[in-house]
Amino acid sequence: MLSIIGCGNPNRKDDGVGIVIINSLQEYLSKKNYTNINLFDAGTSGMDVMFKAKGSKSLIIIDANLSNSKPGSLFIVPGEELSNIPEPSYNLHDFRWDNAIYAGKKIYANKFPKDISVYLIEAESVELGIGLSHEVNKTASSVIAKIKKKMDLYGN
Repeated sequence: MLSIIGCGNPNRKDDGVGIVIINSLQEYLSKKNYTNINLFDAGTSGMDVMFKAKGSKSLIIIDANLSNSKPGSLFIVPGEELSNIPEPSYNLHDFRWDNAIYAGKKIYANKFPKDISVYLIEAESVELGIGLSHEVNKTASSVIAKIKKKMDLYGN
C-alpha cells in the first residue's frame, strides 16, 4: 500500500500546497483502477498523518516549507531525517507530521511504513488568503507529475 498525504492550510496561501496536490492526485486516481494507493488530506493534523500512514508500505508526505530558500524550491527528504520527538503538550495542534513519523514508528512498529519521503515546497507567502503563488504553483505541477509516475509504477 502506498499512502500519499497532503498537509497544510489552504486558507493561508502557499501553506495549502499539499492540499492542492492531493486534490489533483485524487482526480487522477479516480480515473485509474489502483486499489493499493490511498490519498489523504490531513490538513494541519499530525495525528491524522500517523493514523492514515499505519499499514502502508510506503508513504509520501507533501507540505509547504519556510526556510528562507527561493520560493518554489523543492526538497525531497527521507522521512527518517525529519522524524521528531513530540514535545509534551495538551494541544493536539502541536503534534505535527514530523512528530507523527516518530510516534508512528514507536507505536505501530512494523505496521508503520519504512519507506517515507517528504516533499517540501518552499512557500512565498503563508498570509491569510486563497491560492498559490506563481512559483509554488509551478513546483506543485512538477511534484504532481513526479508522484503520478510513482503511482503508476506502484499501481501496476
